[in-house]
Amino acid sequence: MRVTLFDYGAGNLHSLAKALATAPGVDVRVQEDPLRALDTDVLVLPGVGAFGSAAARLAPGREAMRKALDAGLPCLGICLGMQLLFDESDEGAGQGLGYFPGRVTRLTARQVPQIGWNDVEEDRALESAKLASVYFAHSYACRAADPSDVVGWTTHEEDRFPASVRRGKVLGVQFHPEKSSRAGVCFVQAFLKEVAP
Repeated sequence: MRVTLFDYGAGNLHSLAKALATAPGVDVRVQEDPLRALDTDVLVLPGVGAFGSAAARLAPGREAMRKALDAGLPCLGICLGMQLLFDESDEGAGQGLGYFPGRVTRLTARQVPQIGWNDVEEDRALESAKLASVYFAHSYACRAADPSDVVGWTTHEEDRFPASVRRGKVLGVQFHPEKSSRAGVCFVQAFLKEVAP
C-alpha cells in the first residue's frame, strides 16, 4: 500500500513517516507536489507548520485534491493537516480543502498553545483503536459547522473543540498520534488497515 505524506515544507516528518511505516505492507513516500501526492493509496496531511504557508503550497492542487477526497481517496489529516481539511483559518490567509465545513480559530484559553497530554471524549474515530489520552501541540482549533462530522471531542481549559472529525475514509485529528506513545501508533495502523484497498 502506497502512503504519501504531502510535505508543505514545514518541518520534520521523520516521526510520522516512522509511525506509518510500522503498518504491514506500507510503502511511505514524501511528496512536495500536491498533484503528484494524489498518485497514492492513502494521502497523509502532516501536522507541523502554519496554515497560511501550507495553504499556499496546497493551492496549485487544491481542486484536484478535493475531488480526489470526494471520490474516495483515503486521507489522514494530523493537527495542521486536519485544519487544512476545513474552509479557512484565522491563523493565515488562503483556503483549505473545504472537505469539512467550518473555520479554524485561535484557542480561547489563558494558556496557548496547548502542549501536552489531554483526554479524548466520545471517541468514535476508529472502533478498533479507541484512544483515551493523546498528545496535543497547537494554538488553533477547528470549529465544525456540522456537529455530525465530529467523532471525538477534547477540552482545553474552558474551550471544547473537535479532537477528531471523520466522513467516509477522510479522518482528521487535532492531536499527534505519532507522538502519543504506543496507542497513537496503533491508531495509525488501525486507520491504514481499515482503508486499505
